[in-house]
Amino acid sequence: MNRRHLVVLAMSIACAPLAATAQSHTFPNKPVKFIVPYAAGGLPDSVARIVAQRLTERLGQSFVIDNKPGGNGMVSYQTLMSAPNDGYTFIVSDGSMLSITPQINKSAQYAVGKELTAVSLIARSPLFLVAHPKSGVKNLQDFIAKVKDKPGLYTYGSSGIGSSHHLTMEALKAELKLDVRHIPFRGSGQSVPALVGGQVDFLFSALPSMLGFVKSNQVTLIASNDAKRSSQAPDVPAIAEVVPKFDFSVAVGVLARAGTPADIVKKLSDEIAQAVKAPEVIEKFTTAGIDAVGSSPEAYAKVIEQENTAMAKAGKAADLKAD
Repeated sequence: MNRRHLVVLAMSIACAPLAATAQSHTFPNKPVKFIVPYAAGGLPDSVARIVAQRLTERLGQSFVIDNKPGGNGMVSYQTLMSAPNDGYTFIVSDGSMLSITPQINKSAQYAVGKELTAVSLIARSPLFLVAHPKSGVKNLQDFIAKVKDKPGLYTYGSSGIGSSHHLTMEALKAELKLDVRHIPFRGSGQSVPALVGGQVDFLFSALPSMLGFVKSNQVTLIASNDAKRSSQAPDVPAIAEVVPKFDFSVAVGVLARAGTPADIVKKLSDEIAQAVKAPEVIEKFTTAGIDAVGSSPEAYAKVIEQENTAMAKAGKAADLKAD
């Protein structure tokens, strides 16, 4: 290689990081994909669509939703890893694919800080403990007292084994030494009617699914699983008021593939933080029982770490087994 070729090669190497940075600074200059690990209509899908619409308006590029249900998040993860690692494909999910899936699927070996990078916590959605009137339970203290007085008598429904609804109750049972029998269903479409019909005594559910039944006195709101009282129902206590640091509210955020340019991650995080402050976004979130957050990548990574620890403990209490 002669001197001229060496000079050209050196200049190319020196300019490569500048070119990558320049590309990142123009983000987005083509459509961005949000992969959702669930079918359309669920919580992460709703959050993704509301935020994608606002980002599209703010940034002038399309943010498109790609629903990839299956494998408790594994299909979405594989889709992300097979896409070009150019900062234009992300996952929008709740934390279950990180905190629960590895407990029930041995092949789920991915983790934030290794294969994945946290981008932003978009929103939280608390689940509410709800009682059927036949239980006689009127409030949280009543729930604890009656269940302790008659261990094994009461039942609770969930949207399935390993769901957030299931593990929230198992965590509560472990903390307070309660004995409530689990009746799993296939999704909230089955578990909510089961509670309203009196087939089970208790249930953790998102507020919008229960609000009509609460207003008609068919069920009673008992408590939320958030770290503090929810703005959606400020008169309803948080379980954390009885069990310190209890927090199993559903956190929905954006994940990137490891190696995504840091300035793209920061740009998207900053844009989401602004997008969730828009009045129309807040209104849509509130209607869907969602609390807007918007956070830095570092703050979201900490939330993921805390959720993984809490869900691991709950999974052990529920005796979850990996296949």
